[in-house]
Amino acid sequence: MSITLNSIFKQTLQVVGILTFSAALMAPAAHAASAKRQVVKKSHATKTVSKKVISSRKSVRLVSKSPRRPVIVASPPRLSFGQLAGLHSAQDPLDLKSSVALVIDQDTHEVLFSKNDHAVLPIASLTKLMTGVIISGAELPMDETITISQDDVDTEKGSRSRLRVGSSLTRGELLHLALMSSENRAAHALGRTYPGGMTAFVKLMNAKAKMLGMKDTRYVEPTGLSSLNQSSAQDLATLVNAAHGDPVLRELSTSTGYQVAVGRQTLQYNNTNRLVKNPEWEIGLQKTGYISEAGQCLVMQAKIAGRKLIMVFLDSAGKLSRLGDAERVRRWVESQPVSAARISATTPVASGG
Repeated sequence: MSITLNSIFKQTLQVVGILTFSAALMAPAAHAASAKRQVVKKSHATKTVSKKVISSRKSVRLVSKSPRRPVIVASPPRLSFGQLAGLHSAQDPLDLKSSVALVIDQDTHEVLFSKNDHAVLPIASLTKLMTGVIISGAELPMDETITISQDDVDTEKGSRSRLRVGSSLTRGELLHLALMSSENRAAHALGRTYPGGMTAFVKLMNAKAKMLGMKDTRYVEPTGLSSLNQSSAQDLATLVNAAHGDPVLRELSTSTGYQVAVGRQTLQYNNTNRLVKNPEWEIGLQKTGYISEAGQCLVMQAKIAGRKLIMVFLDSAGKLSRLGDAERVRRWVESQPVSAARISATTPVASGG
């Protein structure tokens, strides 16, 4: 019996030992599993937080990277002298866009149309017509080579030119480009290289204007870039009439295109007045002009309905409107009998300077 009890007691101890050992083995595993679950939870939480942080950072980056649109404040367009003087308020039967206009029969001197024709305004590159009158009348050698210098670069308006400093052309080529394509450096070089220099040249321009009876005209330089070059439609009609008597000026101003060799390049220039290519027009002399103070300008001698007419358009609002005004005048003249009466603006406006 004692043996049996001892045997049972030993077996019980063995079972207890086994269970204790098993429990000891299982405890670290359970602890590890629990720790693993906590690590996984922490990791998940960290990832979630990390994602939020990254998302937040991305959001911040997006905001910081998105460019701010600059606030563009539209500056009001610069008004021409004619607009400032109220010349555009004058109404006329032809509804011209030019605030100043004058149409004269070249042979009879009869005024067919007038609108603010005594207003004194900047004339822009119409100035170059007087430059041409002085150069052509001086009978200087047209084949003499003239080199464009830094002095010919426009500091008044900052306008561009394809005639680089150092380019060499003949006086005849420069005159051609000045009259046909309104080349500013060409016109300036013509005045700069005139005998006596620029000062003498400008004095001659004003002396010629006075001789022709152009009482409202003043020149300060030969290009027209300065708004101080001013005149009236009446005076400009006088100038056109005088310039038309020079065959050189007639030919060069109405040339449709011209090529000049400058170094290794050949430059193609075209007329600034597209009407010279229009077969419906018979133009004997012309010149265009533009600076903001003067608006779009145009003077022409043309034959319409058998009559030789001188037309002056100043301070037109758009680049093509000056040509449109010329077309309106042409159609009106063609629709009138030869003895067409004078018409003028219905609301005369005082001269502006």
